[in-house]
Amino acid sequence: MNKKTIIMAMLAMVFGQADAQRVEVKSNVINLGQVLFRAPVSAEFELKNTGGHPYIINKVRTSCGCTTVEYPHKAVAGGEAFTVKATYDAAVMGHFEKQVAIYSNAGEKPLYLTIKGIVVDEVVDYVGDYPYQLGELLADADNIEFDNVNQGDRPYMRFHIMNNSSRMAEPVVMHLPNYLKAEVSPSRLAPGRSGVVTIQLNSNDLRDYGLTQTTVFLGLFPGDKVATNKAIGVSAVLLPNFGEMTAAEMEQAPRIELSATTVDFDRKGKNKQRADILLTNVGKSELDISALQMFTTGLQVSLNKTKLKAGESAHLRITGEMKELAKQHTKPRVLMITNDPTTPKVIVGVTVK
Repeated sequence: MNKKTIIMAMLAMVFGQADAQRVEVKSNVINLGQVLFRAPVSAEFELKNTGGHPYIINKVRTSCGCTTVEYPHKAVAGGEAFTVKATYDAAVMGHFEKQVAIYSNAGEKPLYLTIKGIVVDEVVDYVGDYPYQLGELLADADNIEFDNVNQGDRPYMRFHIMNNSSRMAEPVVMHLPNYLKAEVSPSRLAPGRSGVVTIQLNSNDLRDYGLTQTTVFLGLFPGDKVATNKAIGVSAVLLPNFGEMTAAEMEQAPRIELSATTVDFDRKGKNKQRADILLTNVGKSELDISALQMFTTGLQVSLNKTKLKAGESAHLRITGEMKELAKQHTKPRVLMITNDPTTPKVIVGVTVK
């Protein structure tokens, strides 16, 4: 093969890749939420041919006979949008997750679309209050706390939302860090309808023991603008693991003792107020306070020692700024992580009266 032939072959490969057949899906997964038993329900997937050639669906396969699919049987021109409609007829109660495999000229591997939800004999909507407004959505919570998490745990928490707008919503949780996942059920909410947001924590992706905090945002639709009025605070407390300690090691372990576990500040007093707590190691080996953190702003803490030999004490000073504390939605607290196997997490509550 001469040099000219090699160059022409390489160019053909480059242009062939650039002009490869592609299709984009707005969302590969649609959560239908609560579905009535023996009442067929449909999900419409929005797709677009972003390739340079007509997109042709050769065949469609479903994971069960209870799911039927409607799709274009003619070629879809480049740049055109189209829909694939999957209809599920629930034959059993409980959670379901069904897949649709789309085989086409875009490649040998199929494109998978998923519908999921829960089959019930009666649809029950949340009837509680929605005290928080997050953009155009109402919610019954704007703060999520994962307490007492052990390495390997995957806890989840749920909160309810309602579409307070006049248009169809596709709620989405934005700016999720790698240790959090979120799902909205159902995926689409008509005006005035309610849904559930599930946020799950993967503790294996937390880097440090103690408190990890972040802020996520609830959007009305994918690509919605991030704004402070859509913010949801998420915190997690990861605890060290002492499960493999022997009885002898427990006997020789450090023990932390506090002169108080709460402090009281006077909202009518000075803006800056202080309180002191005495910490004592009443155990038999060195006490290590590896983390000292606050759940909210408006607090400052200082500790004159973080490592205490048996019998030693340290002074914890907590300073509160009344104006800043008055703005907080969550309860002010101070967190300490220790190597005391009986009390790895120490919480000092702060009350403003």
